[in-house]
Amino acid sequence: METLTNIVNAVDTFVWGPVMLVLLVGTGIFLTIRIGFRTWLNLPYALKSVLSKEARKTDRGTGDISPFAALMTALAATIGTGNIVGVATALVSGGPGALVWMEISAIFGLTSKFSECMLAIKYRTVNEQGEMLGGPMTTMKRGLKNKTLGAVLAMLFAIFAVIASFGIGNMTQANSISSALLSTFHIPTWITGVVITALVLVILLGGITRLSKVSSVIVPVMAVFYLIFGIIVILGNITNLPAAIVLMFKCAFSPAAVSGGVLGTIVSGMMQSMRWGVARGVFSNEAGMGSAAITAAAATTDDPVRQGYINMTGTFFDTIVICTVTGLAICSSGVLGSIDPATGELLTGSALTIAAFQTVLGTFGGWMVTIGITLFAFSTILGWEYHGEKALEYIVRSPKICMAYRIFFSLIAFIGATQSLDLVWSFSDIANALMAIPNLICMLALSGVIASEVKRFQVTLDEEKYEKK
Repeated sequence: METLTNIVNAVDTFVWGPVMLVLLVGTGIFLTIRIGFRTWLNLPYALKSVLSKEARKTDRGTGDISPFAALMTALAATIGTGNIVGVATALVSGGPGALVWMEISAIFGLTSKFSECMLAIKYRTVNEQGEMLGGPMTTMKRGLKNKTLGAVLAMLFAIFAVIASFGIGNMTQANSISSALLSTFHIPTWITGVVITALVLVILLGGITRLSKVSSVIVPVMAVFYLIFGIIVILGNITNLPAAIVLMFKCAFSPAAVSGGVLGTIVSGMMQSMRWGVARGVFSNEAGMGSAAITAAAATTDDPVRQGYINMTGTFFDTIVICTVTGLAICSSGVLGSIDPATGELLTGSALTIAAFQTVLGTFGGWMVTIGITLFAFSTILGWEYHGEKALEYIVRSPKICMAYRIFFSLIAFIGATQSLDLVWSFSDIANALMAIPNLICMLALSGVIASEVKRFQVTLDEEKYEKK
């Protein structure tokens, strides 16, 4: 067993190594340049569209759910433990500069997220039940000129997505919930497991409509509350903020290792900051992974580019807003680099974020982080079920098997909540990386299509802006 664990961990380290990170960020950089930085220039339009009344309606175009609901369901899958635990891990392993690199990767990740979601809508199909079926698998099969290559890449993506849905999208999230509730409120893991399983089952049996309604409530509410208390922590430590920001940029761009001061025992340099910042940034927002595109394909829209812009704001909210608040709360609190008295090791993960919130909010701060982890991780389970189910539907085309998947997926959450998951985490991490490879190949191959679609819609966008003047 130990040998298997070592092998899996070695493969995990390799697939998430420099080559993968360069491919993920490099694709975002290439596509951003190829479309003339339109995702950056049109970000204000995208944010305004998300907040508009039209985004909550289903009277413009075809689809299963509203544009807003599609975004919230996609965000449900991406706003998870990465926003709390992942940021803390990145700061300990890569230093404060990791936060800067998380944001840099997210800026280019906007284009990756836009591209995969836009293509998913452009190439989506309708299944026998009249529901939308789309995502990187249909994009690869219908969009790539080499149909054999497209079919192979599509099947590989779908298989890896199903595997990832059980691991990174379910068991590891359930484990994060049960661990947080056990340490903060002393709730036994089996009770948490039963409750998670029951809630997930009830929601999933209602299909995408019920799932999207729940996500449309949970995601905005939990995000707003977490941001409010995170900002309170930052304001409470405002005198430390300027020095923390200076240190962040120093660590992010200094070739020589930086140590001492508020870093405690942490030593950080540019390459270390870059590696952990990019890796945790991608883990948090999933830009380039292709998962969000599956949900985007269900949106009601009259133009794939319009919904692509709406869905790309997921990366903005996830990393540039929520992860930044978590990172600044930790960096300004003075707890980064602290030693845990109980273990004698560096504070990291949720314990570090809890310690940061407690500097201003006391015990209540720990409760808020725990509740945040619980809601964030629960929403991730819901969002990833839809991703996994649609990937499975592409493989088997059987409504009965897809219904059985919903039930099995719900039951697996109990195992995740009650068992140790080191090996499962590594397996699902590998599946996550293997999902990205065919998706990135597809986006690069269709970069010309992406550019032409953006150029076409820009005319419509300019006309709409002129009419509103």
